[in-house]
Amino acid sequence: MARQSYEQRKTGTESAAEASKELKRKKRMKLVVYVAAFAIFQTIVILIFSLTVMRIRNPKFRLTSVTVEDLTAAPSPVSFNMKLSAQVVVKNSNFGHFKFDNTTIWFDYGGVGVGEAFVAKGRSKARSTKKMNVTVELNSNNIPNNSSLESEIKAGFVALTGHSKLSGKVQLMKLIKKKKSAEMNCAMLVNLVTRAVQDINCQ
Repeated sequence: MARQSYEQRKTGTESAAEASKELKRKKRMKLVVYVAAFAIFQTIVILIFSLTVMRIRNPKFRLTSVTVEDLTAAPSPVSFNMKLSAQVVVKNSNFGHFKFDNTTIWFDYGGVGVGEAFVAKGRSKARSTKKMNVTVELNSNNIPNNSSLESEIKAGFVALTGHSKLSGKVQLMKLIKKKKSAEMNCAMLVNLVTRAVQDINCQ
């Protein structure tokens, strides 16, 4: 009888020890799962942060609208003189501001320079668009006589292009600075009859 009672106590003690070991093992497994889940979560957060906030893109530099302030054009002798007022924008999609230097927008007709506009240095805030107004005077003095300008003036329009490069730096959290630039290549038509600039297309 005493031996049987001893065996029961021994079995009970062993069962309790096994249960305690199993409980500890489950706690360790839970801890491992929690640590792994946290590590995966941190990795995902860092990856998203790297692909969005820390990814630095080139800003965009565009002509958005152009109006004619003054215009004279004649097919014989072939010539034009015009004064344009243009709005240019710097679109910064980065999470840090873009500080840019002075630059010039060059206007061409058939690859020949006809005028230029000065753009002063400035700053486009994070994830915002900075708008600026510039004025430019254009003339046909450098265009050769064998160009198609005469036929265009007779048809009532002049095709122009504007191109520029805006250089500067994007700054993130006052720690990271990276040089970036924005290219402008725009085409437009000046309607000599309505004295309006139309079909502005920028790439």
